[in-house]
Amino acid sequence: MLEFGQTGRSAPTVVNMFRTLSRPQWAFDIVVPVLLVLAALVLFRGAGRGPELVIIGMGAALIPRRFSPILALGVAWFVCLTQVLMDIPPNASNLAVLAILYATAAYGTPVVRWIGFASTFAGAFVVAASIALPMVLNELIVGDLSNVLNLGSSLAAAVLVFVASLIAFLLSWTSGLLVRTWLRARESRRAALLAEQEVAAEQERTRIARDMHDVVAHSLAVVVAQADGARYIASKDPAATEAALVTISTTAREALSDVRVLLAQLRHSQGDGPQRTLVDLERLFEQLGAAGLTIADEVSGEPLPLGTAQQLAVYRIVQESLTNALRHADVREPAAVHFGWTPHGLNLLVSSALKPPTGRTGAIKTGATSIGHGLAGMTERALLAGGHLTAGPENGRYVVRAWLPAHPLPRDEITEEQV
Repeated sequence: MLEFGQTGRSAPTVVNMFRTLSRPQWAFDIVVPVLLVLAALVLFRGAGRGPELVIIGMGAALIPRRFSPILALGVAWFVCLTQVLMDIPPNASNLAVLAILYATAAYGTPVVRWIGFASTFAGAFVVAASIALPMVLNELIVGDLSNVLNLGSSLAAAVLVFVASLIAFLLSWTSGLLVRTWLRARESRRAALLAEQEVAAEQERTRIARDMHDVVAHSLAVVVAQADGARYIASKDPAATEAALVTISTTAREALSDVRVLLAQLRHSQGDGPQRTLVDLERLFEQLGAAGLTIADEVSGEPLPLGTAQQLAVYRIVQESLTNALRHADVREPAAVHFGWTPHGLNLLVSSALKPPTGRTGAIKTGATSIGHGLAGMTERALLAGGHLTAGPENGRYVVRAWLPAHPLPRDEITEEQV
């Protein structure tokens, strides 16, 4: 038998027969039937031993109706059949059958539910037989042809009792089935809501992680490059050292400001702050240029107006690509940024030279091909903006290609001509 509040798995047969109830549910299911039995015993005091046993038996059947509907149904059938065989007249305690039929539909397994459904018909037949059958037999045994009308009336009464009992039993069983459906629908809605909240939280964590990576990785790359340069020229060129320190300070302050915005969104669920746009690319090029990266930017075609999401995606893709070029590429050669405008959107290309072969093996350093979270972040940004992105080494250079539509369409509607 399962203990109070047990939630672990048991043997399959136990799971099919018994349900786990909480302490308040057990208290209710025991106290209420006991009080009803005591009230019925007082009401039918002096009716005899038979009715009292029926009252106690039906009360005992009520107690496990939620814990084990099939057990409650079995006890109820035993009591009712014993009552019929002993010719004990029906009393108010027999109404407990309605609650038990309700429980088989509301809490029982599929097999128990169908047993309860079958019991509605069998029970209606037993009720009709126990009430009307003696009258029919009496007419057949002691009656004659002149009492045919009485026989017909007895049969009609039996049919009416059967129909009335069947309707009452079916209503109880159907009510339990409806409640079961409602409870399951409520649980489904709750599960769906929890799933939506988890998805939303995961998307928000991903967005914040992506923004944090873009801000911190870029800013630290610039700071490291400037700090290394300042360390080497500190004694030779104080002016250049001062300029490097100014760049470090400015970059760090901007990164701190961006991080504070992200933390405020995380802590207080605030709306998005000001987002980077294409205008900010000039400032980005200046930062990276001061850090030692030469950038050759080129524009072709007629520029189109882009939405905020597209502009932010362009900025972050260029920022991540050039930051990785500063960290991994051969900075002696310029990094190329090409904005190729088409009638439908922007073809963005950022390329940087891979470092030349080093060491005895002559292996080419391809650290830029492994950019960790950066490539995933760029790809996500392009997809969220309605486009796509590819990245990889090509002919001694690391190339990032991105397509961003001016007006995002569903991915299955984007044609090769539009790209």
